Amino acid sequence: MLHPMESYTVLRKHKGQLLLLLKGQNPAQRWVDEECFSNGSNNTEDKETIAYAKHTKKYEKRVKQQGLLLALSWHNAFCETHQSRKECQRSFFSFGKTSNIENRFVLHGLWPQPRNNVYCKVEKNLVSLDKHKQWNRLPEPKIDSELKARLRKVMPGVNSNLHRHEWIKHGTCYGSSAQNYFEEAVRLTEQINSSKVSQFFLRNMGRSVTLQQVRYQFDSSFGKGAGKRVELRCYKGLITELWLHLGSQGDDLASMLKNGKIIHSRCQKGIVDRAGYGR
Repeated sequence: MLHPMESYTVLRKHKGQLLLLLKGQNPAQRWVDEECFSNGSNNTEDKETIAYAKHTKKYEKRVKQQGLLLALSWHNAFCETHQSRKECQRSFFSFGKTSNIENRFVLHGLWPQPRNNVYCKVEKNLVSLDKHKQWNRLPEPKIDSELKARLRKVMPGVNSNLHRHEWIKHGTCYGSSAQNYFEEAVRLTEQINSSKVSQFFLRNMGRSVTLQQVRYQFDSSFGKGAGKRVELRCYKGLITELWLHLGSQGDDLASMLKNGKIIHSRCQKGIVDRAGYGR
């Protein structure tokens, strides 16, 4: 809770929100809507600017070191190993036809780093429900209907309440609202599926591809060096996921990859799975 008569250190401004330093709180950095400071006073902006100029240098390095991990599943491979999941079940009349969620990358999650940064200020009963995979009993994230429709297109796991799990475990540590969290996750996933990376996977379904080839496609799509921030995740010879290590600074995938962490990938090659089981 903010108090009208107190002053606060502003570390960063982004999309209508302010990242504040709240002494005595854990975590100490909190995102707050900028409109909370719109009280009609002419000197509110001046106070924010002074606080920003005075304290930013002290904390700037720590803020910039915070990153995100975007986990994308190759849907065909995911369903090869999770056949009972709702998002992988097809009706009798759909056999022989390609589903609109097959043959592309789908959103697994957007995870604030480090990896142990989870369940921020979440009630113990909700943590317990999540850890026992009772995701249907978790609260629905507060997002508008337009974003919910976009989310369903890139995250078929919504059918299994994956979005509820991702928000409770990871999104609560994002530092902003569920609307902003899923907006960014959806936008980044859409950029991958409209890139040369997605086209490369489509052309090579049923074939083995290497990490080097995948990273080259990232460099071609998002700039030199982007591929060094990409990790392949594999299971039983199949490429199951791409993990993109992103910096928190940037407005698009190219700039966030540029600011991300260079990563080593244990998986060096794998097969791009086709739709259908046992293929």
